[in-house]
Amino acid sequence: MIFDIEYETMPREALESIQLQRLKATLERVFSTVPFYREKFKACGISPYDIQTLDDLQKFPFTTKQDLRDNYPYGMFAVPMDNVVRIHASSGTTGNPTVVGYTARDINTWATLMARALSAGGATRGDIIHNAYGYGLFTGGLGVHYGAEKLGASVIPVSGGNTKRQIIIMKDFKPTIITATPSYTLHLAEVAKEMGIDFRELSFKSGIFGAEPWSENMRNELEETLHLHAIDIYGLSEVMGPGVAIECVEAKKGLHIFEDHFIPEIINPETGEVLPYGETGELVFTTITKEAFPIIRYRTRDITSLNREPCICGRSHVRMNRVSGRTDDMLIIRGVNVFPSQIESVLMKTDVIKPHYQLVVDRKDQLDILTVNVEVSESLFSDEIKDLQNLEKKLSSDIKEYLGVSATVKLVEPKSIERSQGKAVRVIDNRKK
Repeated sequence: MIFDIEYETMPREALESIQLQRLKATLERVFSTVPFYREKFKACGISPYDIQTLDDLQKFPFTTKQDLRDNYPYGMFAVPMDNVVRIHASSGTTGNPTVVGYTARDINTWATLMARALSAGGATRGDIIHNAYGYGLFTGGLGVHYGAEKLGASVIPVSGGNTKRQIIIMKDFKPTIITATPSYTLHLAEVAKEMGIDFRELSFKSGIFGAEPWSENMRNELEETLHLHAIDIYGLSEVMGPGVAIECVEAKKGLHIFEDHFIPEIINPETGEVLPYGETGELVFTTITKEAFPIIRYRTRDITSLNREPCICGRSHVRMNRVSGRTDDMLIIRGVNVFPSQIESVLMKTDVIKPHYQLVVDRKDQLDILTVNVEVSESLFSDEIKDLQNLEKKLSSDIKEYLGVSATVKLVEPKSIERSQGKAVRVIDNRKK
């Protein structure tokens, strides 16, 4: 089902015409209302009136997360505070949090985009959505909630945590769609099994999973364990929240970006050069409909690529491939770039491996040491030590062959790696301590 068929299936020429019109209006507005952009544009010798084609956007400077922190809390807002009806913010664990605002129209736009996303993921007006994303300053919970209501579906605002109670609600309320991080959903399945409840016997038909990178092998694990369609969703608070892009349930092959609201680019993260379709680099977004917090050429730090191949679902918007990692999550081990999702893709090829792992990086004698702690099934962990050692050697060899980096794999007993109620903590980098 396509929620907004006029815009989601719009021919490319008409779509680009709307993009250009909205981009011009956005650039003019931020120039007149946001001192940061006015000064930055002037410093680059560029004016919003210089935009003649969409390619002219490349002349404008990037916006970074540090820019948002430097203008904390409200310096990037383009409307007076009495027009702001909602404020969200990041955790701010490494400095000032990034603060984003929404007007009433922004909230309605966001709800519409999330209704589109939920619909692409298989949700309809008749579904019950179990929303296990966190509510609060994090955008996930409320983004899904408003989108579900816009779609006309029933929403259970269960949020994260209180896991056993969630299992009971799933059994009794019979929700048909689950929205959560993939790692927390697998934890829900573990707890359900302990309670004697088979996730596959519940009523779910689709799961919409985001907020952390996950691999195609993780999709296979989710679908087999949970007996549902596992759909990848993408968003970030600085750009809107969830609902920027999503896979369709028909293809599950790339996430449709809602281009009538966001202009995506892929750049070389080192040089800033714009890369052509199909090449992998850092994802950059410009918002073209936001009122309170428009953002120009925002560097997301997410690594992906774009393609414009037609999709069987009928949506015409460009698709982004699954995010392989973030430039700030990327580990450099002895000169080799390593993303946690790459390690995951190797581990998940082995049936006895559980989708719970952690990368630990240390430095000894000026050399980087990578250790991969990964849980195995109870049956394997009870086998002979020799069997475990052989599997550890095989996985270490597979990682070396696939990534070109040496790693020590340690198989650990089930449930020994701490579970998260939100984003999983995949990396412990002791070099930074």
